[in-house]
Amino acid sequence: MKARTLKKDKVNIITLGCSKNMVDSEVLSGQLQAAEIDVVHESTKRDHNIVVVNTCGFIDKAKEESVNTILEQVSLKQKGKLDKVYVTGCLSQRYRDDLEQSIPEVDAWFGTMELPLILKKFEVDYKAELIGERLLATPQHYAYMKIAEGCNRTCAFCAIPLMRGNHVSRSIDELVKEAETLAKRGVKEILLIAQELTYYGLDLYKKRALPDLLRRLSDVPGIEWIRLHYAYPHKFPMEILDVMKERENICNYLDMPLQHAADNMLKAMRRQITRAEMEDLVTGIRETVPGICLRTTLITGFPGETLDDVEELKAFLEKQRFDRVGIFTYSHEENTAAYGLIDNVPADEKQRRAEDIMAVQQEISYEKNQEKIGKTFKVLVDKKEAGRFIGRTEFDSVEVDNEVIIQPDKRIQTGGFVNVKITKAYDYDLEGEVV
Repeated sequence: MKARTLKKDKVNIITLGCSKNMVDSEVLSGQLQAAEIDVVHESTKRDHNIVVVNTCGFIDKAKEESVNTILEQVSLKQKGKLDKVYVTGCLSQRYRDDLEQSIPEVDAWFGTMELPLILKKFEVDYKAELIGERLLATPQHYAYMKIAEGCNRTCAFCAIPLMRGNHVSRSIDELVKEAETLAKRGVKEILLIAQELTYYGLDLYKKRALPDLLRRLSDVPGIEWIRLHYAYPHKFPMEILDVMKERENICNYLDMPLQHAADNMLKAMRRQITRAEMEDLVTGIRETVPGICLRTTLITGFPGETLDDVEELKAFLEKQRFDRVGIFTYSHEENTAAYGLIDNVPADEKQRRAEDIMAVQQEISYEKNQEKIGKTFKVLVDKKEAGRFIGRTEFDSVEVDNEVIIQPDKRIQTGGFVNVKITKAYDYDLEGEVV
């Protein structure tokens, strides 16, 4: 026992859910590392004695995965393979009281905004001066940057405000300092994330300040790509596009979840926009930034959705021809505005509708990719797999979009840029060779 107590702690952080959670885990690990505590992300070596599970509580499948992960770690603790299990994140924020009772073996539970309290468990004080000093869970050449926390929107299906609170922007100066720190460490691409990008600055500067932030970030030496995720369509600030046009290192890429196209569904979802307004917005965006890549996400199976609504959504996709589309099936979440509605679409039918819609998008994606054959693109090389290199164009984000498979070439380095001529194209992937 004496030898065990002298053993130095090693912490493994397991992150579930979205990229915003990943950033929280990176910040936690950076604070621990600064205090000379050994910390790793998602280690499979089992040489750690403390685990922090950063949970997701967004939809049913995510909640189930989070609970199963906690139970796995508790089981290891009961077998003597771990000393402590701590749980943080969205699931813990939302269901802490219930979880404490049902899984008492967890040593401590923390909400989404309780980083200083987690650190106290390690006898460490939170250091605000460590901005950007994160232990990246991503490859060293790209990093997510969370520009705000929480959300002020009232979408009927969404539980995020229950877990993350109201929108709180980080200051431009703080974000620029973080970008500079990341660039010095070799980060070439920063992916801007928030629950809602376009609301940025309203609380701090009394105006939508994303264009100002983008200009400042694009001036940071070493940052070659800046990518925008999660823009809200209602009152979309078109000035963002002017900055995108004038600054070469801001990717011609916009991730703007629209959720549906049928007006009755948009109204029931409390999206504050009509189909006609969305179509005008998409047209305006494409006219302002020709060639922009538009990504959107949609929801199928919202209470009251009919087959006619699904057909309208498919027609909307065929007309608008988005470059990238992701689909969620509706999850009936307690304490949301939609929870009072009857969840009247069976789970298997929700899934069938999602697959039906994705079949439409798959064809669009294939046709758009075929148009790229013979063209040359600047590609950021992410990794090497099975002897081939895998990268992305400025029109593709990490994990959710197309990948470019590059034939072996001595000029290629992981984490660097190369020009690739596309030789083959598939539904969601491209193949090419360095030129």
